[in-house]
Amino acid sequence: MRISLDDAEALARTALAAAGAGPDMAAATARALAAAEAAGQAGHGLSRVPQYAAFLSNGRADGAAVPRIVNERGGAVLVDARHGLAYPALALAEAEAAWRARAHGVAFAGVTNSHHSGAMGLPVARLAGQGLVALAFTNSPAAMPVPGGARPLMGTNPIAAAFPRRGGPPLVIDMALSEVARGKIMVAAKEGRPIPEGWAVDALGRPTTDPKAALSGAMLAMGGAKGALLAMVVELLCCALTGAAFGFEADSFFEDAGNRPRLGQALLVVDPGALAGTDAFAARIETFVAAMTAEDGVRLPGSRRDALTARAASDGVDIPDALHQRLLALSAL
Repeated sequence: MRISLDDAEALARTALAAAGAGPDMAAATARALAAAEAAGQAGHGLSRVPQYAAFLSNGRADGAAVPRIVNERGGAVLVDARHGLAYPALALAEAEAAWRARAHGVAFAGVTNSHHSGAMGLPVARLAGQGLVALAFTNSPAAMPVPGGARPLMGTNPIAAAFPRRGGPPLVIDMALSEVARGKIMVAAKEGRPIPEGWAVDALGRPTTDPKAALSGAMLAMGGAKGALLAMVVELLCCALTGAAFGFEADSFFEDAGNRPRLGQALLVVDPGALAGTDAFAARIETFVAAMTAEDGVRLPGSRRDALTARAASDGVDIPDALHQRLLALSAL
């Protein structure tokens, strides 16, 4: 069914509050989920509410947690999510990174003891809307092996980046580092069809086209060993610098029961005015955009997200009837 963005956000907020999230946590999380739904990223949208509600109810996330700054120096700051849902801590990190980048030219905001952080393209897009270049990283429960290994040690570890434009929406790049989303393997297993070779390995580290064997094994990084090493960079940035848990120390999000994941996120934000200058930066960006769009069929990164978000603002979003009923049931708890 179709509902307005305001109704979507309100429904998510009410359901999360009923599950034990404090007012600020419920509001920040609902706002992020509604924004992801509007941007066409339903996997990080309202479908996450039942999962988050379960985590709040069974103690995998602390609904009473209030994030706080636990260390800072110049452009660097560390935010402790204190085992709550990630979004309030990310909002604090985003605000801190913005003013610190303006003050110091560059800022690094880390988040520790965190949780699933959804669509990482959203915070970087907001920062780019303020004229800042922003990169975001997060680790996640283990799903991929290191090069040469068979045991999952690293998450799919998304990377997002946004570059502001003068007179136009920012360029936004948002991608996980696995060859394919785990959800596609789960769908193949449910439908009893094989998966392409190169998506995953079995529990012994052997390439497999059997989706059930893949689900008990590990997903593969995009680009082979190079992609796995890039995922390792993200894992180390998000965990070693922040003190967060590595992916292999966090229980899967595909199960309601499990430990508090203690994941890490990082925002790296740069003020273009501290380097070549905002005018030079803007000119260089537009030179590249012009070269890209000179070819037929080229789509600027982030353009689909922008179009869907604009449409959702006026027309609302479509969600499955079953999900809508589930959210209503959760709200009534």
